[in-house]
Amino acid sequence: MTRNLTGAWPGLSGLRVLDLSRLLPGGFATLMMADLGADVVKVEDPQLGDYGRLVDPDAFAALNRNKRSVVLDLRTEDGRADLLRLVRDSDVVVESYRPGVLDGMGLGYDRLREANPRIVLCSVTGFGQTGPYARRPGHDLNFLALSGFFAVPHRTAGRTDRVGVRVADMAGAMYAAYATVVAAFAARTTGEGQHLDVSLHEAAAAWSGPFALPLLERAEPVDSPLVTGDNDVFTVADGRRITLATFEDKFWLVFRHALAPEFPELDDDSWDRRSARTKAKHQVAELLAGVFAQRDFAWWTSVLSGLDIPWAPVYESAGELMADPHTAERELVGTLPGSATDRPRRQVRFPVRFGAGLDSLRGAAPAHGEHTAEVLGLRPEAAERE
Repeated sequence: MTRNLTGAWPGLSGLRVLDLSRLLPGGFATLMMADLGADVVKVEDPQLGDYGRLVDPDAFAALNRNKRSVVLDLRTEDGRADLLRLVRDSDVVVESYRPGVLDGMGLGYDRLREANPRIVLCSVTGFGQTGPYARRPGHDLNFLALSGFFAVPHRTAGRTDRVGVRVADMAGAMYAAYATVVAAFAARTTGEGQHLDVSLHEAAAAWSGPFALPLLERAEPVDSPLVTGDNDVFTVADGRRITLATFEDKFWLVFRHALAPEFPELDDDSWDRRSARTKAKHQVAELLAGVFAQRDFAWWTSVLSGLDIPWAPVYESAGELMADPHTAERELVGTLPGSATDRPRRQVRFPVRFGAGLDSLRGAAPAHGEHTAEVLGLRPEAAERE
């Protein structure tokens, strides 16, 4: 695997992003741009900087690699003037204040546009810039609750569970990064920037909608054809968990025929067609739960590894992820170099392998204000890009 971001494939090199955001959504959006070569300058207040530095240093390090940090007090006239000077030579500003806060500081889109007509302002908020919820505070769980996420059943019984991954935050960040890059390159063609209104609630709804909206026509959401008894997480005899997803008939047949000698209850062709298994989803789920409970994890791992079917053990620790041979062969996890103020850390690389090469684990997250002198000392002519 090539480990260099070379001049032959510059990625987003030449794109300058001023990141005024804090915590996860804005940080992840700008991380994706930084990984791909953009010059992301993290603008932090003089006191504590991004809350993430104190809340979870490991998460902060993962979200802010490959970035620079400058300290500006945007509550002062000098701080605002310095920001506007940086805006003149930048392509993008990303912010996550509540609606109206930047305007109140004299740094709203209209003011930024005066400094640079092609600037793209990406505002990442919980509920968007308008609407009755626009000024509400919120976090990931709140956005998911209102998005339809919990309306989508994932098994034949029980309520939809919350997952540990911050789905709304990550979905919104991905839309923000994608839309921002598109808008920035459009601005280079037209000479005109724009204001992007990214709502984490709406991003979560966009992910949930294709599965939630069809349920309007069903009295029981669990009647969805996407809810099946043979696509679930099952607990085995020693308490470990295994996933099975025999959605297609061919996989169900392989599973059933291979296991029927050991489990006579599987010696029944009544559910060999997808339509039959879907109709009998409750019975199928109960059958499989009983079958899996009869043997331990080692037994199931040995048997299922020899079958060409969609199954996987459930990893419930980071150690299991690290020990997986596929993770190792694909170099999914690497070591981010340390810095003068921080230790090396293991992180997941950018999850796309570019044939031209990309080393996304290049630089450690910056110390608070580490690059203030460097960035503010640039002259306009020195900041010009080819």
